[in-house]
Amino acid sequence: MSKLTDVPKRILIGRALRSDRLGETLLPKRIALPVFASDPLSSVAYAPGEVLLVLSIAGVSAYHFSPWIAVAVVVLMFTVVASYRQNVHAYPSGGGDYEVATTNLGPKAGLTVASALLVDYVLTVAVSISSGIENLGSAIPFVVEHKVLCAVAVILLLTLMNLRGVKESGKLFAIPTYVFVGGVFIMIVWGAFRGLVLGDTMRAPTADYEIKPEHGGLAGFALVFLLLRAFSSGCAALTGVEAISNGVPAFRKPKSKNAGNTLAMMGLLAVTMFCGIIALASATDVRMSENPATDLFHNGVAVGADYVQHPVISQVAEAVFGEGSFLFVVLAAATALVLFLAANTAYNGFPLLGSILAQDRYLPRQLHTRGDRLAFSNGIVLLAGAAMLLVVVYGADSTRLIQLYIVGVFVSFTLSQIGMVRHWNRLLATERDQAARRRMVRSRAINAFGAFFTGLVLVVVLATKFTHGAWVALLGMCIFFATMTAIRKHYDRVAEEIAAPEDPEEAQNDDMVRPSRVHSVVLISKIHRPTLRALAYAKLMRSDSLEALSVNVDPAETKALREEWERRGIAVPLKVLDSPYREITRPVIEYVKSLRKESPRDAVSVIIPEYVVGHWYEHLLHNQSALRLKGRLLFTPGVMVTSVPYQLESSEAARRRARKRQDWNAPGAVRRGPAHHHHHDRSKDKDSSSST
Repeated sequence: MSKLTDVPKRILIGRALRSDRLGETLLPKRIALPVFASDPLSSVAYAPGEVLLVLSIAGVSAYHFSPWIAVAVVVLMFTVVASYRQNVHAYPSGGGDYEVATTNLGPKAGLTVASALLVDYVLTVAVSISSGIENLGSAIPFVVEHKVLCAVAVILLLTLMNLRGVKESGKLFAIPTYVFVGGVFIMIVWGAFRGLVLGDTMRAPTADYEIKPEHGGLAGFALVFLLLRAFSSGCAALTGVEAISNGVPAFRKPKSKNAGNTLAMMGLLAVTMFCGIIALASATDVRMSENPATDLFHNGVAVGADYVQHPVISQVAEAVFGEGSFLFVVLAAATALVLFLAANTAYNGFPLLGSILAQDRYLPRQLHTRGDRLAFSNGIVLLAGAAMLLVVVYGADSTRLIQLYIVGVFVSFTLSQIGMVRHWNRLLATERDQAARRRMVRSRAINAFGAFFTGLVLVVVLATKFTHGAWVALLGMCIFFATMTAIRKHYDRVAEEIAAPEDPEEAQNDDMVRPSRVHSVVLISKIHRPTLRALAYAKLMRSDSLEALSVNVDPAETKALREEWERRGIAVPLKVLDSPYREITRPVIEYVKSLRKESPRDAVSVIIPEYVVGHWYEHLLHNQSALRLKGRLLFTPGVMVTSVPYQLESSEAARRRARKRQDWNAPGAVRRGPAHHHHHDRSKDKDSSSST
C-alpha cells in the first residue's frame, strides 16, 4: 500500500529531506516575522472593532474612551513583549510558557498552560480562517454561501503548505503579510497627512449613523465594567505573542537574540497599527454596533437585518483612500488574505509544543517525530483536524468563535509571568553581583506588572464572556489536561513495568528474562518452500522441544499433509488441531495457552512461515492469517513470535525498483549504509502474507 500512496505523497509535500538538512528549514528574522507574527499583526484588523462594538453599548458618547483603552492595550502589549523577551533568553529550548510554568510553578501549572495554549492554537486557526472567509465573502458571493466548505478547504491548503516545510510556507506567507503591514502604515501616514497638514475632512461610510445606547446609557460601576470589557476585547491584539517564545528552535542562530528582536519588531508594529486605526476611526467618525439591525440608525430609521456592517479597518480605508480606489482594494485583499495566513502561527506553535509535550510523555510519542519534510507532521494534521471540527460545529461564524478566544492566551500569559517572577526570586537568592541584581529586579518588576495586568484581563474575560462561549474554551482545557494526565500515567506505568531489575539475583530469577525451557512451534498448512525454510530455521534455534502445528479445516488437505510429511521423513513431530468451525486463529491461541498453563516458566516460540509479495494489490489475494495470529499472540505472556519470510520474484523486483528510486533520490549512493537495507528487511515482515 505504501507504493500506492508514495507518488501522490511526493507530489503533495515534496521529496523527503535528510535529517542533516534540518538547518535548511530554520528561519531568518525577515521570514520569521510573518511566520510567527502574522496572528498578532492580523488581529489589528478586528481588535479595534471589538473595542468600538463594546463601547457602543453606552452609545456614541462612550467612543471618546477608545484612545484611553488603546493606551492601556499599548502598555499591556509592551509589558508582555518585554516579559517574553526575558522568556526567550532564559528558556530558549522552545518550551515557552509551558517550560516557564513547569520549571517555576510545578508540573500541574505547566500542564494547565499547555492545555490553554493547545486550545488557543486550535481557536487561532478556526477564528482566523472564519474571519478571512467572511471578509472574502463580501466580494465573492459563492464563498459566503458555502463558507464552511470554503473554510475547510483553506485549512486543508494551509495544512498541505506546512507539511511541505516551514521555510517554504514562510516565504509564501511573507508577501501578503508585508503587503498588509505596508498598506496599514500607508493608510495611517496618508490619513494623518490629510487630516493634520491638508486639513481635509475624512468621513467613514457610517459617520452619519446614530447608535441607540442600551438602557439609556451607562454610568457608575456599569460604565467601569463596560470599559474593562472593552479593554479585554481590545486585548485580542495580543493573541499570538506567545508563539515566538514557543518557536525559538525554528530561528537561525543566535536563536534567542533573533527571537527577541523579532518579538520586539512584532510588538512595535502591532501597537502602532492598532493605535493608528483607533485614531483614524475616531477622526473619521466610524460607528459600530453589537446589534446593528436594531441599535444602528440612519436618518432616524433602523438599518434593519439586511445591513452588512463592515469592519473598522475597511471603513477607515474607504475614508482615507476613497471608495473603490486602488489602495483601498489592495488593503482589503491583503487584509482578507493575511487573516487566512494568521492561522500559520498556530501551525508553527502547536506542533512544536506538541513535540515538547510528547517528549515529556504527556502526548503520544508520534507527535515528537519529524515527518519526511522535517516538520512535525503528526502535530500539523492533529491541529488541522481539531480546527476543522470547530469550524463545522460553529458554522465558520467568527462572531460565535471569538467568544471562545483569548481565554487560553491570558491563562498562559498570567501563569507564565508569575513563573518568571519566581524565576527571578530564585536567581536573586544566590546572585551577589550588584549590576546583575539590578537587572533581575527590573525584569522581575516587568513580569510582576505583566502578571497583574494579564490576570486582571483574564478575570474580566471570564466574567464577561463565560456565558457567551468562554466556557467551551475552559471545557477544552479541562479535556486536554485530563487526557495528558492520563497519557503520562500510562507511560509511567509502562516504564515502571518494563524497567530492568537492579538486583542481579532478581534479574536471574525473572522467568521472562531466563525461561527454564523454550518450546518451539512451527505453524504450517502444507509442505512448500516457505515451510521447509521455517523448519530449517527452527532447528537452528536449538530449542528444548520442537514440533510442527497444523489446523484441520479441510480433512482431505490434512490427510494429504500427513502423507506427504511421512513420505518425506521430516524429523519433526506433526500435531494437527481439529477445528469444527474452520477457524485457524482460535485453536492455535488455545493450544499455545495450554502449553503455557502446563509449564508457566517455559517460553513458547511460535514460528510463522510467510511469503512476501511485491505489489499492494497482491495482498488482497491472501487471507492475512499471519497478521491476525500475531495480533492475538502478542497479548499472550511468555510467547515469542518469529516471522520467517520467503521472498517471491515479484517482491525481489519491487525491492530492486525501490533501491533504484532510493539511488535516484539520494544525494549520493555512497551515503547509503547497512541501516537502509535493514529497514527494508523489516518492512518485508510488515507487508508479508501468511503461507499458513
